[in-house]
Amino acid sequence: MTRILPGVIAMAAIVVASNILVQFLFGNWLTWGAFIYPLSFLVTDVMNRVYGSDAARKVVFVGFIAGIVCSLIGSQIMIEVAPEVLVPAVALRIAIGSAIAFLVAQLLDVAIFNRLRDGAWWRAPLASTLVGSTIDTALFFSIAFAGSITVFGTAANEAVAWAGGVVPFLGVGAEAPLWVSLAVADWVVKTTIALIALVPFRLLVGKMMANAA
Repeated sequence: MTRILPGVIAMAAIVVASNILVQFLFGNWLTWGAFIYPLSFLVTDVMNRVYGSDAARKVVFVGFIAGIVCSLIGSQIMIEVAPEVLVPAVALRIAIGSAIAFLVAQLLDVAIFNRLRDGAWWRAPLASTLVGSTIDTALFFSIAFAGSITVFGTAANEAVAWAGGVVPFLGVGAEAPLWVSLAVADWVVKTTIALIALVPFRLLVGKMMANAA
């Protein structure tokens, strides 16, 4: 466990920071958390390349637990959205969507990385992160906000009703639910960071393997 401690700490820090920064907007379609969270895939891939899939999965489960703890804390913090109207800072649907999306996407990332690990150095991290990021975005936004999902009950649906408001897609296109624009903007950031992250991936893997030699 000691050897993967840096990865454990990094993953926990990214998850906690993302949960905090998601409260702060960056423009109309993103939050600051959208720029931090994709780094979780970088941590998973570095751990996978250097220490193997079992170590990577352990780091993923630490991030999963950290996310649940953040959601539990956020659910107890009440914010005022209108005069005398208080709602939890983290709605039930958002908490569930976040947990499921994180675990599924990260474990899928590990599996794809393993399948491609013997190819060119960039192929495994790029493919696994792109697929994982896409699944993460699709699962989170649909579970958290899609109006077609009603299993969570009336109260849970009402808490995220704001995301179902119809607006021009990304402010310029045809009308669509707000969460669709949020999802697409989030996905664009994740895929962009996936490409940029190849540089630190190469550097970190080289440094860690050299130190381990």
